Amino acid sequence: VQLQASGGGLVQAGGSLRLSCAASGGTFSRYNMAWFRQAPGKEREFVAVRRGSGGHTYYADSVKGRFTISRDNAKNTVFLQMDSLKSEDTAIYYCAAGPDRGLPTIRLGYQYNYWGQGTQVTVSS
Repeated sequence: VQLQASGGGLVQAGGSLRLSCAASGGTFSRYNMAWFRQAPGKEREFVAVRRGSGGHTYYADSVKGRFTISRDNAKNTVFLQMDSLKSEDTAIYYCAAGPDRGLPTIRLGYQYNYWGQGTQVTVSS
């Protein structure tokens, strides 16, 4: 099972980027698909998740209203549309997949079995 993240890059503050995460080696339609990020010197933090069952989405407060997570189950791909980017969004972004273990742990990294390699997002101010 592999997750391949792509779409990162350098963008000016206020700009947009769209990240993609392609899953292979399994069927992820029932899995939760999430994005996390890690900035230099900081711990990894939750960004967004789309549940496999029901399709509900949840976001970190810091990105709510600016980021949108979506998925294409037919292509085993999850996307993160990032608009109105800020310098504090600069980080390595990781996609993750895992079975749904309920809302209390949906924002926690240990719930996710599979991780992509990360893609760098740099927002210049």
